[in-house]
Amino acid sequence: MKKQLLSLFILLGALAPMVAFGQSADFGTDYLTGIGLGSQDIRVTVVNLIRVALGILGVIVMVIIIAGGFRWMTAGGNDDAIAQAKKIISAGITGLIIIIVAYALTTWVFNSILDATAG
Repeated sequence: MKKQLLSLFILLGALAPMVAFGQSADFGTDYLTGIGLGSQDIRVTVVNLIRVALGILGVIVMVIIIAGGFRWMTAGGNDDAIAQAKKIISAGITGLIIIIVAYALTTWVFNSILDATAG
């Protein structure tokens, strides 16, 4: 615990002159463009990764809903099979609602963060 506190105080002591004189902290990320990695903000990259993941989950949910519909169509009037198909479809719709809400919430939070830190 003492080593962690000492490390924290050393880090704060090293950054204090930059903050006091209004300088921005350059942590050496400018070399990334030199090796071809680009200069896009990491926050934008994280948002894009989350959007891709939620898009993939949306495709999976749509496949689940279609599978439930197929099961219902092929039930042949069997009440147990129809009930199971309804459960699958309702679970898929619930998952789709959760994904849409997560997408909207993620977009709102990251847009708020980007607007607040834009300078």
